[in-house]
Amino acid sequence: MKILHNRILKEGQALNENVLKVDSFLNHQVDPELMFQMGTYFKNYFKDKGITKVFTIESSGIAPAVMTAMQMNLPMVTLKKQSSKILKGDVYQTTIHSFTKGVDYELTLSKKYINSEDKILIIDDFLANGEAAQGAARLVEAAGAKVSGIGIVIEKSFQTGREKLTEKGYDVYSLARIAKLGKDLIEFVSE
Repeated sequence: MKILHNRILKEGQALNENVLKVDSFLNHQVDPELMFQMGTYFKNYFKDKGITKVFTIESSGIAPAVMTAMQMNLPMVTLKKQSSKILKGDVYQTTIHSFTKGVDYELTLSKKYINSEDKILIIDDFLANGEAAQGAARLVEAAGAKVSGIGIVIEKSFQTGREKLTEKGYDVYSLARIAKLGKDLIEFVSE
């Protein structure tokens, strides 16, 4: 997605070989027009997969996921990372490790928002080691539903996430694939 590549090059900050800061348009300040265009790309790629719901993990995946769901005319469900006093009981939970924050947390899905007939599209902002996407997939599969695709805004292709997901048979589609990061260096995978 050329427009996303350009925004990453113009506004993204490679802090080191693992961290790309894109808070000016994706995960602090959000560019709605760019999110809409991302939703269009995801919709077009996954349109023939029979998807019934779009899932994302709070919070940076919400904007691209809601734009995708809106364009596909589907409900969007947010998987919770924060514990809640009102979200108890009938839930699916799994522990995942956040590469960015360096902490483990419980990912939670209310059982009332998924059934065994669902075909789920998971949308997330970043793919690094694949922990978040694998955790989301575990929750979907615990409900007996199917992961019909995983859409990623920015993939760090030099890390193991894509490999882990494709080994499990998931269809992974990334809008931008980063080949290499370094202090003030951003290189994309040539496609």
